Amino acid sequence: MKVIHLSVECFPVAKVGGLADVVGALPKYQRKLGIDASVVMPWYDRKFTQENKFDQIASGSFYQGSEQLHYEIWKEASDQLGFPLYLIRIPGKLDREEVYCYPDEADQWLSFQHAFLHWLKAEQIIPDLINCHDHHVGLVPFLLKYSHDFQQLSQVKTLFTVHNGQYQGWMNWSKGILLPSFDTWRWGVLDWDGLINPMAAAVKCCDAFSTVSEGYLKELYVDANGLQALFRAESQKGYGIVNGIDTEYWNPLLDKLIHTQYDSTSVKKGKYENKKALCQQYKLDPSLPLMSFIGRFAIEKGADLLAEIIDQLLGKVKAKMSIFILGSGDQDIQAALQQMMEKYPQQFAVYFGYNESLAHQVYAATDLLLMPSRVEPCGLNQLYALQYGTIPVVRGIGGLKDTVIDMEEPNGYGIVFPEASVVDASEGAVRALEIVAQADLLSEIRDKEMNLDFSWHKSAQKYLDLYTKLLN
Repeated sequence: MKVIHLSVECFPVAKVGGLADVVGALPKYQRKLGIDASVVMPWYDRKFTQENKFDQIASGSFYQGSEQLHYEIWKEASDQLGFPLYLIRIPGKLDREEVYCYPDEADQWLSFQHAFLHWLKAEQIIPDLINCHDHHVGLVPFLLKYSHDFQQLSQVKTLFTVHNGQYQGWMNWSKGILLPSFDTWRWGVLDWDGLINPMAAAVKCCDAFSTVSEGYLKELYVDANGLQALFRAESQKGYGIVNGIDTEYWNPLLDKLIHTQYDSTSVKKGKYENKKALCQQYKLDPSLPLMSFIGRFAIEKGADLLAEIIDQLLGKVKAKMSIFILGSGDQDIQAALQQMMEKYPQQFAVYFGYNESLAHQVYAATDLLLMPSRVEPCGLNQLYALQYGTIPVVRGIGGLKDTVIDMEEPNGYGIVFPEASVVDASEGAVRALEIVAQADLLSEIRDKEMNLDFSWHKSAQKYLDLYTKLLN
């Protein structure tokens, strides 16, 4: 079975969020199941492409509107990621440093999808299935069905995986002239509320769509930023498959990015040594329980609540604890956190930016991980936390609800609070601190967490079962 994963992110080439982690791990585990899985993504002028060898295997050109674009296909030479990786480079479009935030982003993703299909057609590459990840490649299922240019690929099956339904790739209809030739009477398939909506088109045209947790699939039926009626109408082809994690990369016993390696038998000493190293660097007290937040400073992540949560815990409640935050994003949120650092210099520290090595150290060092998310399709941070014996303190939504069992439930190992609010998150943190204060209970919880199986093995098998169903 030949499967191509199509995505604009893939770790370690280019990572902004969890999409990259999924695309960088799932194909590796699928190949262990006998699937001929590969990844195709845009070329970025980043560290990975600069420091690794790539072979050019194809090139071609096509018109996007009146503009002729030339593309090159580059294959990573060593297969070091555990799967074949192909990058599409288009001078002026797909040759930039950052993944997002360019004013012509719609043109970028259109050119990426067009070049991908043009390459398959020119080289007569006919996969069994294309797994399209999020709206950036949401037009591929439509073009396979209705574009005159790609009729020889029309029988290729498509699975569209929704990583975040809030972002849909909306485009004004003036962009319609940039699309490859298609049956114009099918224009309504592209349209949603007067705009070209790639996510809506993908849901309408794909053979099946999946979400990154079972809980998030149900949530899309009631809240999908305007597409909930469409998801309900197409529900017969919807599947929820919770994400896994790459336990070869996220493994505290093998992790070379942390200060001290450990496993479930040495977790107490290992975590303390890592905490001591982190606290020494950021001038915090290692004798205190340490809670962290790692992620984008975005409202959907509940990051706008962080400053007030810190003030509530360290000021009003006067909790004997320290807090460390690693992330970047909204400037107002950053400014509020900077004020908290000035207000509580001995108990709170923050690192503004993206730092993969530091993230590993934080998971290894902290006792608690806070996730006050308003939207969380799956969430991977809580799974990394569990792998490192860190108690997740999460809002009960989406994949967080699917993967964290509250301590008050049978076999519980985390804290789940009901609403994305300062009060609920703070109360959840206080409950978690009570666990940390009980040495025997903490040891029991950590042992339970670190022996849970949230690897990609089970999830990869579920994808294989779904692929097989579609192909049969």
